[in-house]
Amino acid sequence: MDKGLLAFSGAVLLAISVVAHSQAYPGRPVRLLVGYSPGGGNDIVARIVAARMTEVWGQQMLVENRPGAASNIAAEIAAKAPPDGYTLLLCVIATHGINPALYKKLNFDPIRDFAPITRIGTAPSVLVVHPSFPAKSVREFVAYARSNPGKLSYASGGVGTSLHLSMELLRSMTGINVVHIPYKGVGPASTDLLAGYVPAMFGGLAGLLPNIRAGKLRALGVTSAQRSPTLPDVPTIAESGVAGYEVTSWYGMCAPAAVPKQLVERLNTDVVRALNAADLRQRLADHGVDAAPMTPEEFSGFIKSEMTKWAKVVRNSGASVE
Repeated sequence: MDKGLLAFSGAVLLAISVVAHSQAYPGRPVRLLVGYSPGGGNDIVARIVAARMTEVWGQQMLVENRPGAASNIAAEIAAKAPPDGYTLLLCVIATHGINPALYKKLNFDPIRDFAPITRIGTAPSVLVVHPSFPAKSVREFVAYARSNPGKLSYASGGVGTSLHLSMELLRSMTGINVVHIPYKGVGPASTDLLAGYVPAMFGGLAGLLPNIRAGKLRALGVTSAQRSPTLPDVPTIAESGVAGYEVTSWYGMCAPAAVPKQLVERLNTDVVRALNAADLRQRLADHGVDAAPMTPEEFSGFIKSEMTKWAKVVRNSGASVE
């Protein structure tokens, strides 16, 4: 048989096989790797989405927690998994935004080793201060910091976390000189903030909301481009005089890079349809997450822009992790 015809026949058979696999998918449980412990924001988002996909498919999507190294462990496992669509990753701002610049060595490449499926949603953070702190707005916070260089401290959940770098971005855009006090997690940082041992921090909106509403913390500004429906009276940092400031934590779904394109498209269609359901959007909103799905191409471009953005912030901050 002619070699050209053989090659063409092989290509046709491969295409038929891929389409058939996509149509039959999933034929067994699908695992969604999460790089954090159960109970946190990442885990909650993953379980909300996984429960709905289980309903949609009539086949389980199982959340598998693989915490450690700011989600790098889970990302490495997912990157090296068989490209059959049965191992997916909750890819987040850490794995596909900050960590490539923060860590001197990663055992995966966020671009080369993954096929983006869709962004799931975004979650703004909020700049909060203890009620005893004199500033009642972002403008007053910046003015205070400028008048007291090196004297204003702030807490974070650790070096290189998105909450640490949120303040570093504010610092670089305003020229303020503030002192970073890293804690081993957001919980201990929040505890000391509530006790008044540190005056300020950036934190996840969902986690801080009860204390904001109780008057135990004062919210100065949210980090998203638009005001949060959850705190409509709190302005964005951008509209408070820091034009162009925007930081949102985000959650997405990624597959190993060699997963067939048709299967990526099938996954995107199924997950996006689920995310567009009003009840699922509300469940996510209840946890401070705005559903914000994308096409695979849009999500790929978004990831690249996030890596570029955070590489600059990490470089300017001097943060580094071995």
